[in-house]
Amino acid sequence: MRFINLHFLKEIGIACEFDFLLEFSLVTDHKVQIMPDSFIHSSWNKKDDSAEIPLRPQALSEFVGQDTIVKRLEVSILAAKQRNEPLGHCLFHGPPGLGKTTLGTILSKAMQTDLVLTSGPSIEKAGDLAGILTNLKEGDILFIDEIHRLNRAIEEYLYAAMEDFFLDLMIDSGPAARSIQVKLNRFTLVGATTRVGLLSSPMRSRFTLNFRLNYYCSTFLEKIIMRTGQILGIFLTKKACLSIAKRARGTPRIANNLLKWVRDFAQIKGFSRIDELLANEALNMLEIDELGLDEMDKKILSTLIDYYQGGPVGISTIAAALSEEIHTLEEVYEPYLITQGFLKRTPRGREATALAYQHLKIPFKT
Repeated sequence: MRFINLHFLKEIGIACEFDFLLEFSLVTDHKVQIMPDSFIHSSWNKKDDSAEIPLRPQALSEFVGQDTIVKRLEVSILAAKQRNEPLGHCLFHGPPGLGKTTLGTILSKAMQTDLVLTSGPSIEKAGDLAGILTNLKEGDILFIDEIHRLNRAIEEYLYAAMEDFFLDLMIDSGPAARSIQVKLNRFTLVGATTRVGLLSSPMRSRFTLNFRLNYYCSTFLEKIIMRTGQILGIFLTKKACLSIAKRARGTPRIANNLLKWVRDFAQIKGFSRIDELLANEALNMLEIDELGLDEMDKKILSTLIDYYQGGPVGISTIAAALSEEIHTLEEVYEPYLITQGFLKRTPRGREATALAYQHLKIPFKT
């Protein structure tokens, strides 16, 4: 005989619209055999092992490639702990994939506080922000990704919250409107953005600590790839790591993605060990050369050289020739080409450099 015994979820601290828990019992020979707790609550208390693989560094000592930032953070964390105060508000900015979110997680672990993650576009109303801030405990870290996309009205509420730790909220409207002040626990705001110039000046000035993350050199990317390989159980040689690092465009996220692709390629080919030759074969299939230039990068440069004698030429003309959006060229491809010295932005338009001619093996004409 089977029966269902109902218990309110509130008794175990979980709020739910239905407010009950189904607990299965099995009756055999007039004796009730209760199912094990791990069976009943398995969806709550068992972690997904695959999601627990810590590819991201868990401490500042594991975070490589941004030594100046790490040293400054170590000083700030130690000082805040000695004073028993929350860490000052931090702003991380730079190209995507360099570790801004990772640093926010590391700060939370270092300060031994909870981390609340959200993003600028998801906070649409003042009430959304108030709900988040009022639930923060003393010393908690609020991480806002793409903070430059916050509504300007929401920023106004953040000013008082960051400086004086209170919220001024308007209740009702018209003649019945009134302002109430809500006191907040002291917290740390960590903002991350890829376009710091879009942040208003008053907002930027309220961050105590301001950090710019730069592209990584191949040496540091090699260490990151080796660490990721060890975590994922991938056996690869030092030269294979360096080959992947050179094509990662100075970005750890791209490096890890390329490593996973090489792992898949090696698996299909039946190899358990990844050497330089195998890594190059896998990466050549993606049409990524030894300097990290992909098919579109080379198309941009070859279009400039073959059709417009190296430039200068307007970005709209290049976009039309490549059937690509102007925004995509400016935000995705041009930054890397410019930092590597293949492309120049001039008042008259874009120009290919002598290095671009050399890389494409085209005679340079002065």
